Amino acid sequence: MFHLQGSQVLQMLEKSLRKSLPESLKVYGTIFHMNQGNPFKLKALVDKWPDFTTVVTCPQEEEMADDFDHYTNTYQIYSKNPQNCQEFLGASSVINWKQHLQIQSTQSSLNEVIQNLAAANLVKVNQQQGIVYTMPERARKLLPSLLEAKNLPLESGRAKTINQEMFKLSSLDVTHAALVNKFWYFGGNERSQRFIERCIQTFPTFCLLGPEGTLVSWSLMDQTGEIRMGGTVPEHRARGLVSYLMDIHIRALDKLDYPTYYHTFTSNKPIQKMSHSLGHICMPCDWNQWHCVPL
Repeated sequence: MFHLQGSQVLQMLEKSLRKSLPESLKVYGTIFHMNQGNPFKLKALVDKWPDFTTVVTCPQEEEMADDFDHYTNTYQIYSKNPQNCQEFLGASSVINWKQHLQIQSTQSSLNEVIQNLAAANLVKVNQQQGIVYTMPERARKLLPSLLEAKNLPLESGRAKTINQEMFKLSSLDVTHAALVNKFWYFGGNERSQRFIERCIQTFPTFCLLGPEGTLVSWSLMDQTGEIRMGGTVPEHRARGLVSYLMDIHIRALDKLDYPTYYHTFTSNKPIQKMSHSLGHICMPCDWNQWHCVPL
């Protein structure tokens, strides 16, 4: 195992992972932000260097002090050979299977190895899978062959305008975290709220405030470059507010040259409809998250 350190080496890793897109997207996005100052204090582990096969990103050990905080104890994995990375991922110096943790990847082919390791370490695992979207302008930069092969549009559409007298565009404040946490599918607890607070304090966010200055809609990203949390309070839904915010947010991040993307579940038809209306495209990879709990 090699712990990669230093800007030059991490930039080499980022460049190499770019050649393995879209399967490496989750790890590529994480390394990209590590090279932008590493605000989440993450580390990159590889099985060998420079001819690596498997990459794991995760927080530095001192960050993972709470054994029950799977929002912090999160690993992103990419492997060029998913069937033969079990020995590396099984090492205690790579993944601490004694903690509550999450594994994220845009490689569904890792599932068998993760299930095997969970069973060997007496860990209960729950896999969730989703569709990955990005805007065609970003896909053209990251994966130009995708647009050419599928004859996809070169530019995304624009969201419908909203009542800008009623709703004011702003950025999220840490005091908004409780409301975001209340409606986040993966949230609703103290640890998830701390994670949301950290995302708000670290990355560009957008929101809409109502006539009384209260939060009505929001969009924010996580440490992997994914727009991870978006929503609207129930009384203001079906007005196109999330679509409007998503359009603004993803374009703003694209101007910063961030490898921006987001996911939704196959059951979430409204978000799929929104994505298609904005001209966003499905990436030829899956969003995967494995929630692991020691028995």
